[in-house]
Amino acid sequence: MQLTRRQADMTVPRLTYIGWVRVLSTLGMALSVAPIRAAVTEADFLGDLPVVLSVSRLSQPVNEAPAAVSVIDQDMIRASGFRDIPDLLRLVPGFSVAYTRDNTWAVGYHGMADAFSRRLQVLVDGRSIYSAAFGAVHWQELPLSIDDIERIEVVRGPNAATFGANAFFAVINIITKHATQVPGTFVSAQYGEQGMTGLTARHGGGQGKLNYRLTFSAQNRDRFETDIVDGTTPGKLFEETQTYFLNGRLDYRLSTTDEMSAQFGASEGDWQSGRLYAPPKSDHALEPRQQNLGNQYVQFKFRRQQNADDEWSLQFYHSRHKLDASSRLFQSGLTIVGDQDTLQTRSSLELQVNNRLTADLRMAWGAELRQETVQSKLYFDTGNTLNNVLSRVNANLEWRVRPDLLLHGGVMLEHDGHTGFDVSPRVAMNYDLAPGHTLRLNVSQAYRTPTFLEQDGYYVYRSTTGQAVDVIGIGRNTLQPERIRSYEMGYVGQYKPWRMQLDAKLFHDKVARYIGSMKIPLSPGTELVSGAGAGSARQTLNGGGLDVRGGDVQLNWQPLSVLRLSAQFSRVFISDSGNIADPDLPQSAPRNTFSLLGRYSLGHGWTASAGVYRTGRMQWLGDGDVTQAYTRVDARLARRWKWQGREVEAAIVGQNLGNDYQEFRDTNVFSRRVYGSVSLGW
Repeated sequence: MQLTRRQADMTVPRLTYIGWVRVLSTLGMALSVAPIRAAVTEADFLGDLPVVLSVSRLSQPVNEAPAAVSVIDQDMIRASGFRDIPDLLRLVPGFSVAYTRDNTWAVGYHGMADAFSRRLQVLVDGRSIYSAAFGAVHWQELPLSIDDIERIEVVRGPNAATFGANAFFAVINIITKHATQVPGTFVSAQYGEQGMTGLTARHGGGQGKLNYRLTFSAQNRDRFETDIVDGTTPGKLFEETQTYFLNGRLDYRLSTTDEMSAQFGASEGDWQSGRLYAPPKSDHALEPRQQNLGNQYVQFKFRRQQNADDEWSLQFYHSRHKLDASSRLFQSGLTIVGDQDTLQTRSSLELQVNNRLTADLRMAWGAELRQETVQSKLYFDTGNTLNNVLSRVNANLEWRVRPDLLLHGGVMLEHDGHTGFDVSPRVAMNYDLAPGHTLRLNVSQAYRTPTFLEQDGYYVYRSTTGQAVDVIGIGRNTLQPERIRSYEMGYVGQYKPWRMQLDAKLFHDKVARYIGSMKIPLSPGTELVSGAGAGSARQTLNGGGLDVRGGDVQLNWQPLSVLRLSAQFSRVFISDSGNIADPDLPQSAPRNTFSLLGRYSLGHGWTASAGVYRTGRMQWLGDGDVTQAYTRVDARLARRWKWQGREVEAAIVGQNLGNDYQEFRDTNVFSRRVYGSVSLGW
């Protein structure tokens, strides 16, 4: 009997967790005993399950990790044709990705997504790039080439027991290539439609115990169509960006057990921004037309490894982010200042220790001390530097009770200068239903601490004489951190006869103390220069809670030795508990998302790949609009060969080969485009 779409929608959420266990275990047993063709050998199989480090800081295959995790490897990165890091998250179930404006990306997992990635913890080689000032992740200005990425591990679910506050919905850990992995010289160039150009040059080498790599890159983008229509008003959208960066890495082997590494990076950007209408709209008049940025970091790490299970490391890093975005508006004899100039810094010192306590018990523990600062006249109405100190300790335990049963326990204790002490625990169990088929149960708790802007912000436009012209937002220094309690049931299966790996999970997340905002009248003493009275502004507050339920499925399949398929599907239901601060929250995740990436070897150095990305209707929060459902199709054709001793690859990539679609805002039209690339290595 075939269910109607409505019947299917009603049936899926009513399946109990026990019912899903039976379904998954029955499927696993059936496929595990399927007949094997004589031609299939171990060498033909897709490969062993990936080993990850990002869930508990212990090296674990994904079926033994205490939470669901996806791995985006170099082969997937190359086959996708994506040249911007956030786009790669379209290959992970449950993620919503969109470019917003002003070189900003919106990335969300299972909803509550806006122009910032404020509920995700994002790291590059263990260095957090989450902005404590605004909750943003500055994706596009990272001094990081997509060609230098070894892999990306994505923990799909809260992971505060390992990475603390703001590892709320997910953790994205970008791992770059070790200096020993990239000897020689590599040059890559791209050129295509919609203002896309890119050049990357890397050189790696070494002598004795010292290895290094150095990368320079220049990238140009123009995301959307310039001519727009906002409602019925025609205008122009300025989004062309030029970004340059340099990064380097040194790895020095001190002895058989000790290693030192140093990394540095710097990026500079020259970006257009804003919109222009004729006649001009007053609500867009203060948008800067030009943005200049600078982003720098240094990172040092000492590591001592006695054996595979016993090691310790000490890491220090310092990062600095500066944005210059000036604007002026002349109105009624006043000069109104709209400068978005911002300076942010972060310094962190972290100790990490891994030990095998007994034959069946492993432990990872650590501590971190971090200081963060921000300075912005526009957003905080002061020229002073605001600062916050974060301190924390954590531990994760893995106990193999018997060969088919693993127990996990983890906890993070941290003190935040804004909100005080928080405790984030996690307990999990991994049970092998049969060889290659693992059931995982997970319960965890995590927090998202308020940003500087939510806590201490006073977002006001003033004239050059200091008079208040418009108050946009006011922080609230009594905010409590958002809290999530997550219940997860997962299944990881490896079907060697079918050359297939399956990762599925059901989840139920309870979000409390959601940080939103509401419109309030300004205090009577706050008279605006316009003479319109005290006016009003939006003030942050804790309001209401959410239930987020659904399931993720991830499938990797190699039906032929020349063909690999990666498929992802997610289904999400969001309901609010009443008294919610933002009525759009229940629509902030698409009901269904789907992606499929296929890679086919044509022989003689030729490869073809294609990606299909389907996103359902959703409402982006904050400045975003309703995004209608769309399907995007990308394709890539490439050939590799040797020329005068050099490894050469040439490729042509088509993006969004179907109809135009809108991203984040109605005016952001993503059209069909093609680019070519060539790379040489020697």
